[in-house]
Amino acid sequence: MSISRILVVGAGQMGAGIAQVAAQAEMAVTLTDISVDYARRGLDRISKTLGRLVDKGRLATEERDSILSRITVAPDLEAAARGADLVIEAIVEERAAKSDLWSRLADICPPDVIFASNTSSISITSMGSDSRRADRFIGMHFMNPVPIMQLVEVVRGLETSDSVCDTIVELARKMGKEPVVVSDSAAFVVNRIAIPMINEAAFALMEGVSTAEGIDTCAKLGLNHPMGPLALADLIGLDTVVSILEVMVAETGDPKYRPCPLLRRMVAAGRLGRKAGQGFYKY
Repeated sequence: MSISRILVVGAGQMGAGIAQVAAQAEMAVTLTDISVDYARRGLDRISKTLGRLVDKGRLATEERDSILSRITVAPDLEAAARGADLVIEAIVEERAAKSDLWSRLADICPPDVIFASNTSSISITSMGSDSRRADRFIGMHFMNPVPIMQLVEVVRGLETSDSVCDTIVELARKMGKEPVVVSDSAAFVVNRIAIPMINEAAFALMEGVSTAEGIDTCAKLGLNHPMGPLALADLIGLDTVVSILEVMVAETGDPKYRPCPLLRRMVAAGRLGRKAGQGFYKY
């Protein structure tokens, strides 16, 4: 299978990053969101990111312009889906929202279009059922920030075909990423390890074991991590961390994944991390 035109649904930090790396790999990209304004903000984010690379001498002005020329903002989902070989979804990490989107796209897109979700925890098999093309549905979980992080978890649902999996692995490599094929299990691999670590760090903070700075310093110097777990939570978004933990509890039935009460209180207060200007740290 050949992929030359990609639709990215969701123009936030992850969606914009995915659109950028796809355009850098010389593919035509359409970017859409719940409104044209949101999609344009995503394009502006990409333009600023590429502009910083130009300022640092790591990207030629002509190359930046060429990359941006391959990204189009679409006014609505039906117009955006026209001509796409692959749809990559990067919307909010909520099962109901994703289910609704895939049901709509199933009515819009021809049956040969591949559907991929950038979900960090939600079952690929269940979304494949929503899409009514389970054999052509797959997970393509990019890491944040997308233009920098090399890993892509390629998540096979129960019915995902070998040919679709092979196509997405090849596409990830074309985007300059290192794909790792994983099975459809709660939170896959990266978040199955990282999110419980963040949750335990939040418990340690809530229980007064140390300060946020102290906990993160211990992780950086004692575990050789480039970033502490609480700073990582701020980067991911505390609401996303709680959503992933809730999925893990629901999928496994294991109470060890229950979200720390401090995380829940911070989300309720709107302290979601970097995107809100405050989480465990102020930005």
